[in-house]
Amino acid sequence: MNNNSIILFFLLLSQISFSQESTYRNPIIAGDFPDPTVIRVGDTYYAAGTSAEWAPPYRLYESKDLVNWTFLGGLFNNVPEWTHGSFWAPELFYRNGTFYVYYTARRKRDRKSFIGVATTDDIRKGFTDHGVIVEWTNEAIDAFAIEIDGKPYLTWKAYGLDNDRNIEILGAELTSDGLALAGEAFTLVEAETNTWEAGGIEGQCIVKHGDYLYMFYAGNNCCGVNCNYMTGVARAKSIKGPWEKYKGNPILTGDEHWRCTGHGTLVATPNNRYFYLYHAYRGTTGIYTGRQGMMDEIVWDDATGWLHFRYGTTASLQAETPVKGTQQSSVGNFEDNFDSDQLNHEWMWDATLPKPEYSFSDSKLALKGKDTPVGSFLGLRPRRSDYLMIATLDVVGAPAGICLYGTRNNAIGLSVRNSSLELWQISDGTRKLLLTKPFKLATVTIFLEVTFAQYCRFGYVNEEGASAYIGDPIHVQGLPQWDRSAMPGINIKGLNIGRFNSVKLEYDFRMPKIGM
Repeated sequence: MNNNSIILFFLLLSQISFSQESTYRNPIIAGDFPDPTVIRVGDTYYAAGTSAEWAPPYRLYESKDLVNWTFLGGLFNNVPEWTHGSFWAPELFYRNGTFYVYYTARRKRDRKSFIGVATTDDIRKGFTDHGVIVEWTNEAIDAFAIEIDGKPYLTWKAYGLDNDRNIEILGAELTSDGLALAGEAFTLVEAETNTWEAGGIEGQCIVKHGDYLYMFYAGNNCCGVNCNYMTGVARAKSIKGPWEKYKGNPILTGDEHWRCTGHGTLVATPNNRYFYLYHAYRGTTGIYTGRQGMMDEIVWDDATGWLHFRYGTTASLQAETPVKGTQQSSVGNFEDNFDSDQLNHEWMWDATLPKPEYSFSDSKLALKGKDTPVGSFLGLRPRRSDYLMIATLDVVGAPAGICLYGTRNNAIGLSVRNSSLELWQISDGTRKLLLTKPFKLATVTIFLEVTFAQYCRFGYVNEEGASAYIGDPIHVQGLPQWDRSAMPGINIKGLNIGRFNSVKLEYDFRMPKIGM
């Protein structure tokens, strides 16, 4: 090796070392986190996303570097009174010392989705709801708020327009307090049915740069096996337009690594770098882990007056961090030994049902059962496609245990009661017992193993202290819904109390081959 080769080798080595210290890998918020919104207040970033049918509504995260995020809990401590699930697309907004969230939810009385508003002075303490702010014909979703020349505006996606008009993005001025529409609604852009926008447009966000307002928006079908979501951009010198769509749209599409990229929000760093937080499905596991929180940088092209994503038209696998030297943390395991008198904020429940009743004593969670197909359920949001959930509980007279929950009428689980283990599956509300096994211990440890986000297998620790499977792997088809993934958790069916000693969710474990 000559001197030039040696110099080149060490230059490359130093670049690799720098890359390891100053890059991140997508996703930045792993697990099911659709329709993300992000704002910066001072030196702190806040992000929230769709929670669909899970409560507390809308998962909230905090970060100092846009790469490492701390989960703070739900935006709401209690489900807003007017709502009945479908908690989609929250949009955070900060103005004059007040945090706002404009959010989509389904209304109880007619099951139509409209936009509500809530506020807080301290985002860590939860929001106070102010009810519906946009009720637009058949449906209004995907709000986005912006202040322009000192005036606040709200934009949203509108269905059900008169005279057979297509899906549009509408807008209106807000009152100074941000709690009501102040002016007549106007059209910003509408979907073009003979283009990549054929499935509709939504998930818009707007940012001012130079002489223009730029609108990022998602087009086509967002979710499920056949999704083909993409991202486009338009610009205008006034929010009322006219808006010009970029001829090079879409500017962000899917590939074999990440599919259905879209519905995000743009945020600027203190040194004026712009990052787009959006969602996508991982190509290798499909829809089963859900739409995960992604981030990519955009670059302005002042020569053309447009912009592009720094790393191309597909999601980046690895990219330069917003803050130089940032080290990206790995996904951590979860453990709850129930040694507090408060429920850990990672736990969630079905928002379409009453909140489960529970209490704590002697480092145990006492979960009151319900006489419904699954019973009372508390779940955890998995952050990877492969995981192991382990629960230790006391044997009682009603079936208590762990399960993988899709809806109140679709789940797969392993329960223990009296002197037997019961492997069961619920499909469309009908409970089928798959397998039973005699069991003699008064306290039992059982586990759920999920692989590739698509196969689940249950097991237990026997009287000799050894782990053993019960039943064969089961494909989870039918559990994930179009707007959310399946959730592992604990449950008890029947009018009794389940007593749980501990629950773990582990990601770093040795997995057997499917079918063994």
